[in-house]
Amino acid sequence: MRSVVWLKRDLRLHDHAPLSRAAEGECLLLYVIEPALRAAADFDDAHALFINQSLRELAPRVQALGGRLAIAQGEVIEVLERLRAAWSFDHLYSHEETGNDLSYQRDRAVGAWCQRSQVQWEEFPQHGVFRPLRDRDGWAARWRKRMNQPITPAPQALRSPAVSLPFAISHEALSEAPHPLRQRGGENLAREILDEFLDHRGEQYATQMSSPVTAYDACSRLSAHLAWGNISMREIFQRSEARAAEIRAQKPRPPYWLKSLAAHGKRLRWHCHFIQKLEDQPSLEWENMHRAMDGLREDEFDEDRFEAWKAGQTGYPMVDACMRALRETKWINFRMRAMLVSFASYHLWLDWRRTAPWLAKQFLDYEPGIHYSQFQMQSGTTGINTLRIYSPAKQVLDQDPEGTFIHRWCPELAGLRGKQLANPESAGDQRPKAYPLPIVDHVTATREARSRIMQLRTTQQARAESQAVLKKHGSRKRSGRKPGAARARG
Repeated sequence: MRSVVWLKRDLRLHDHAPLSRAAEGECLLLYVIEPALRAAADFDDAHALFINQSLRELAPRVQALGGRLAIAQGEVIEVLERLRAAWSFDHLYSHEETGNDLSYQRDRAVGAWCQRSQVQWEEFPQHGVFRPLRDRDGWAARWRKRMNQPITPAPQALRSPAVSLPFAISHEALSEAPHPLRQRGGENLAREILDEFLDHRGEQYATQMSSPVTAYDACSRLSAHLAWGNISMREIFQRSEARAAEIRAQKPRPPYWLKSLAAHGKRLRWHCHFIQKLEDQPSLEWENMHRAMDGLREDEFDEDRFEAWKAGQTGYPMVDACMRALRETKWINFRMRAMLVSFASYHLWLDWRRTAPWLAKQFLDYEPGIHYSQFQMQSGTTGINTLRIYSPAKQVLDQDPEGTFIHRWCPELAGLRGKQLANPESAGDQRPKAYPLPIVDHVTATREARSRIMQLRTTQQARAESQAVLKKHGSRKRSGRKPGAARARG
């Protein structure tokens, strides 16, 4: 058997079913740098750098096993054609991918090419995402069952052909210039980060994940490694479950660990829960989940507001600090992400189809399924979730009243704290002249946004569609709250 292992968002050796299957015969690992995907509105140079770092770590490890990792540039079918002309393989193995529409259409084209070329293509599940899925009933139990399946060990040896591939790029030629404030890619680094999180960093996760002051250390920081496949969801889940068992056995039992591990485990499930939505409905990348929301914001897009939001110049300290930090570090914690999207969607009334691709470029851990599902939820276009309208001022008072985080990224506000930092206008003459005035009034903007959305949601047609959306995408966990209810997030 001659096989190619097509690497995409699975840059690792451990728990890699396609690689394990291919290792039974002669195989070649292949990563393709695809111009169409690299030119897309949701791809950033920071993504490319993380991928390069991962490949530079992976290639010599593959070589040490007797294998070979070929890196090529071009569209996938073109590369496969050239590879097959040099080496007549008969099997293609890869993981399933729930990506953007470009990757979806590319996969369909690869499937057609395999049929024409008599190459057998087999895809393996990577996350707790199921293809196809008839409905959400029993999804959580199926997810847990998959997560508890044995981890596939890394191969002990590989056999790769000695064929010449003049179109291949050496991994050493890939740029890996590090950025001091951004995470590096690589399977070994992912495992080190998991070790640190489960050993000590994660103890206060449940209480410290919401504040940008503490989240950089308290959060697992595995999201980028998950997004690009340096580590598998199953390995993280099983290691976390084992750590929880250790904690339960301790006497006296540490007071915070179990709560933090439970909170982290819930978010591992959410990871796949949201990707499943895009898997089931790829159009979520470009159309509203709830079609009654069509026309809500599209014709009122304000370019000046958009530019101010992107630049961190809105006049709202927590919004601006988070945006500036995100652009530099390519990471911000979940609550602050939700606030950024909420502010863009409700305060600035910007359509998510413009803001989502731009923000995808800022997230080093960009995962399309999570990104677009969350964007729609935080923008109020699902029809089944509460309206999460965040108060940027309250977030200052709740998450950074002393300005530890805000002062770092908005140094012009260094003299303000507490209520004055939450609302610089209240500082009077002490208000820094260099800091912009609020781009909109919080109360007026959010009242108008809530009113307009709720008017659409309360129609009979919208209620009926909400039930259909809930049946297709909703969690089966009972909340007691009616679909579409409004709630301020503070």
